[in-house]
Parts: sequence; C-alpha cells; structure tokens
Amino acid sequence: MEHYNPLLKNVDVSQKFFTIGEIMLRLSPPNYEKIRMTNSFEASYGGSEANIALSLANLGVDSTFFSVVPNNSLGKSAVRMLRSNDVHCTPMILSTPEETPTHRLGTYYLETGYGIRASKVIYDRKHSAITEYDFGKVDLNMLLDGFDWLHLSGITPALGEGCKKLVLDSLKVAKEKGMTVSFDGNFRSALWSWEEARDFCTQCLPYVDVLLGIEPYHLWKDEEDHSKGDWKDGVPLQPSYEQQDEIFQRFIERYPDLKCIARHVRYAHSGSENSLKAFMWYEGHTFESRLFTFNILDRVGGGDAFASGLIYAMIHNYRPMDMINFAVASSVIKHTIHGDANITDDAKSIRNLMNMNYDIKR
Repeated sequence: MEHYNPLLKNVDVSQKFFTIGEIMLRLSPPNYEKIRMTNSFEASYGGSEANIALSLANLGVDSTFFSVVPNNSLGKSAVRMLRSNDVHCTPMILSTPEETPTHRLGTYYLETGYGIRASKVIYDRKHSAITEYDFGKVDLNMLLDGFDWLHLSGITPALGEGCKKLVLDSLKVAKEKGMTVSFDGNFRSALWSWEEARDFCTQCLPYVDVLLGIEPYHLWKDEEDHSKGDWKDGVPLQPSYEQQDEIFQRFIERYPDLKCIARHVRYAHSGSENSLKAFMWYEGHTFESRLFTFNILDRVGGGDAFASGLIYAMIHNYRPMDMINFAVASSVIKHTIHGDANITDDAKSIRNLMNMNYDIKR
C-alpha cells in the first residue's frame, strides 16, 4: 500500500519534494555532559537531507527521502523514524551484507556546548552502507519520475566516489526533467578538503536553481588566471549588505540560470546565545532579513531548517521578504528543539516568530 501523509489532506500545493543523502544514528550525552564523562547517550537520527525532508513533511509538503541503510535493526529504525514523521520512504534501499560488506549505519556523536563551551561533533561514518552501495543499479530517471523539486548537498559527495557520481548524475537527470533543483554546499572539513569541496561543488552550479550558501565554490575573478583570486576572497563571515550584494551579482553573472541564492549569517555571542539573519538574491534584488537573537537548546540542523524554511516559502509563493524572514525564523525555532530536524507541524507558529510575535497561543 502506498504511504499516505494525512497532513496533505487539505493542502493546496501539489509540488512533490525529493532528496538524497545519508541518515545517521546520533548519540549525545544528556544534560550538556561531555562525552568523556557521560555514562549514557540519547539516541536519535539525523543527516542534512533527511532533516529537510522531515521538516517539510511536518509542514505538509509531500516529501520523499532516498538513501541506503543496512537491512538490520538500526537501518529499519532509521526508516521507521522517517515514516513516523510522514516522509515517504518507498525508494529507500535496505542493503544486504553482500551489497554493502561493512553493513553499517553511519554514526555521529554530539557533545552539546553550554555558555562559553562550544559544541563538538565526532563522526563514525566511514564505510557506511551508502558509501559501499553500487548506484549503477539505480535507474535515476525512474527514481526521480513524478517529482517537482530535488534537493542535494555537498555532504553526500564528500562520502566517496560513488556518492559523487550519484549526486552529479542526479543533478543532470533532474535538469533534463525540468525539476527545480536546490543545493547546499554544506562543507564538512572532517570529510574532505576545502579545495576538493570547491572543485566538486563548482561542477554542480550549472544545474542548480536555488543555491543555499556561497561556499564551497570557485568564483574566479579570471577563469584563465586563477592567481587573480576568487571574488569571495576577503569577504567577512558577517558581511555588509553591499558586500553580500556584490557576491550575489558575481554568481549571477557566472551562472545566469540561478533563480535564488540565500545564505544565513550567524553571530555567536556564546555557546548558548546566538543571533541570526540572512541575505537572499531573488528576482534581481538582494534582500536582508530581520536579526533574531535567541538562546540555544540544540544547534545542530539550524542550517537545514533555514533551507527547509526557504523551500517551503518558495513552494507556497511567499513574497521575497517573507521568504527570507520565514527561512530565518525556521532556523531559529529549530535551535529550541532537541534533535536534528525542525519538527514543527504548524507554519503559523513560524510566521508568528517571523513577525516577532511571542505571545502564548491559546
């Protein structure tokens, strides 16, 4: 029987969202404890693309996730969690030991920071099922058939050569099908080098409609003479409106098929208090969001919540300023929720925060 999402019953948007990536087991000490001191771990599941599928499904968007997990209790538990959040998992592959010899689900350990102590992540994902599976057996044209939006990130290709080919081939198929494609560079220094990431992610740009973040990509001032540098060189992590607008314009000059570029900017006052705002280029203009300051319960997945918020707002044809403010508000709300994903099932609560309305809702 086809999986049914009851949240879609009265939804007036018919776009179907699809994403590809790795889902991992997350283990975290309770009560802000350090890993070396804890006697127990809280278990949950996460991963950038899975987080976005979960967030959109909870808001009533028809969302499907594709990955490979081992056909054992851990892999089945990950799928069960996705399904419990109304994510379609029909294409998911539960691999055999013959298909993925190490036969394991990737794991990461999160030590949540507090006050001046920053959070820390330790990966244990080498030789996970998605890295060992032969995607030559997957018919991507059939896999993506019937979907309107494809989302990918720079994390998946960092996992290995097979995953690189999967991402690039999926982008090409999606472009041929006329799907809207969003891409988040999502650099992870534990997985590959800065130059490797820039080299690969730059190859993806011709196929992208919605770009999330401005790194890791090459944006050479002179394609023939790289010694002249990258347009992004010297731009601070917290740029002014004028600095950000210029970078957006350079991207559009080089990649005129881009329909939207958005990035959020973080101000870390401590490990427990941050501020967020965002910039977005859309329909020929650069927009700057409101600045939100908040206390942090769980920071992991904040960027994914920003991405899912923007995708949701675009699918629902929000006005540009509402699009970018909704995206930032989605990220802010995620920081108040345990786990990787923004499990918020009421878009109105995000819009209330977007409008800085904090009153109790009765």
